[in-house]
Amino acid sequence: MSTLFLRTLREDPADAEVASHRLLVRAGYIRRAAPGIYSWLPLGLKVLAKVEAIVREEMDRAGGQEVHFPALLPKEPYEATGRWTEYGPGIFRVVDRKGGDYLLAPTHEEVFTLLVKDLYSSYKDLPLTIYQIQTKYRDEARPRAGLLRGREFIMKDSYSFDLTDEGLDESYQAQRDAYVRIFDRLGLEYVIVTATSGAMGGSKSEEFLSPTEIGEDTYVRSPGGYSANVEAVTTPVPAPIDWTDAPAAHVEDTPDTPTIATLVDLANASHPRPDSPWTAADTLKNVVLALTAPSGERSILVVGIPGDRDADMTRLEAALAPHGVEAATDEDFARHPELVKGYIGPGALGPQARPAGVARGDEADGAIPYLLDPRIVPGTRWITGADAPGRHVFELTAGRDFIADGTIEAAEVRAGDPAPDGSGPLELARGVEIGHIFQLGRKYAAALDLRVLDENGKQQVVTMGSYGIGVTRSLALLAENNNDELGLRWPIQVAPYQVHLVATGKDQAVFDAAEALAGDLEAAGVEVCYDDRPKVSPGVKFKDAELIGAPFILVVGRGLVDGTVELKTRATGGSEALPVDDAAATVARAVREALA
Repeated sequence: MSTLFLRTLREDPADAEVASHRLLVRAGYIRRAAPGIYSWLPLGLKVLAKVEAIVREEMDRAGGQEVHFPALLPKEPYEATGRWTEYGPGIFRVVDRKGGDYLLAPTHEEVFTLLVKDLYSSYKDLPLTIYQIQTKYRDEARPRAGLLRGREFIMKDSYSFDLTDEGLDESYQAQRDAYVRIFDRLGLEYVIVTATSGAMGGSKSEEFLSPTEIGEDTYVRSPGGYSANVEAVTTPVPAPIDWTDAPAAHVEDTPDTPTIATLVDLANASHPRPDSPWTAADTLKNVVLALTAPSGERSILVVGIPGDRDADMTRLEAALAPHGVEAATDEDFARHPELVKGYIGPGALGPQARPAGVARGDEADGAIPYLLDPRIVPGTRWITGADAPGRHVFELTAGRDFIADGTIEAAEVRAGDPAPDGSGPLELARGVEIGHIFQLGRKYAAALDLRVLDENGKQQVVTMGSYGIGVTRSLALLAENNNDELGLRWPIQVAPYQVHLVATGKDQAVFDAAEALAGDLEAAGVEVCYDDRPKVSPGVKFKDAELIGAPFILVVGRGLVDGTVELKTRATGGSEALPVDDAAATVARAVREALA
């Protein structure tokens, strides 16, 4: 410790929002260089190396071979797949002195594909899985929570290359099994959920989420075993309703109804229906969204959802990717006077507003596209805007009185909603994404012309899988999940040192005995951090040891006169006295048992 490049802090950093950020900085593992960008100190690198070693071992065991790509890459491969534009402002773009466009890679599908294209040309070369552990860059608008959401981070990304879809299924399963082993070995709790593919594309996608209240991802699970990221939840579609006897739609004055609640109250007071009272679930709320294409072009979309639910922007962003999504502004409304704010109905939207004989997207189509929540099936009856100030239409019947351009998963998912597979009511939880696996299929191979000759000598497009693990994010979650009021409590498989040896007092005999113990432990294969600082008080040494978080703290101090030292177990807080002559062997055995 007297020579270790380390300064611990007694106060929390001002910008720290979560425990892992707070403790990794205070204990001297990382230091902030810029928002979302961190320098790694010796202790941090030791933990990082151990996390990476576990990842490497399991990737190799699954048949992967390690490569390493540059972080700085040319524009052209990403332009060929469309992602130079699709990523929008989410990537760091760089121009060299000759005017060439580059980017700091957020992910490496394109260059993996091109490398295999460069070297392989036959089905005999496949299957192949290659991986790297590399720094990635994303221009996060709001980096937060230390290593959990940064602009620079380390990922393991692997890619499989197969000739057939059946081969892809096998490669995908091998990687999925490897992820289970990795997270089990790291000691991270996780759930595997169905996910959307987003900008990555592909036919199948699953996320490994670590449950935590600080998580940015919401996922659902059911008693029958269904689990999915909330973005991937599909709404069970009700059966259509016969509208033969449905009342005719009628427009009514609805003054002073600025909210769904006031509208429902007025409807029940002034326009009651005989079969049941009106509720918020009987109102059709038309939400106006502004979409920004990767090219920067802005357009308007309206989605209709039941009035008892809010629009979920996360689900909308997933459904409408790669477009950016936000609520329409006053300027957007000003450009579309047909939208009467607060009283928007289907009459001004989609097929209702489109000239006869004009298809959606035609040059003459000036209508605002209109999409509906899947619950709004033919025959359902609604109160909704009448496209006039202070007026709503009642008994507007889907299918009879209005249709839409399609459906969209836009409404919030709530606890108690039915699972799409019928396995029971949904429960909501929060988590952090630590791994994501995709069946990419042939999207990138086709875009970059990765083909091989099959057994018949014909050119076949290769099918691919992509598999990512957040290495630095996993480290942060280990810190998040393993701490107490005193500091970090690392699991032994990733701890920077297995034993923190503390020499207390001023007696030279104490330091001599501690140094001898350190040598004996190292000879037994134990990783030791020896606090040999002669002029530091025992209290400070204990605080540093508890903050740094090694699994075992071995104290050489006043008990030495009686021939004993004290062994503390950081995770439990328990301690025991050991004979000094047996201490090294006893501690080494405890370390081996903890690692087993």
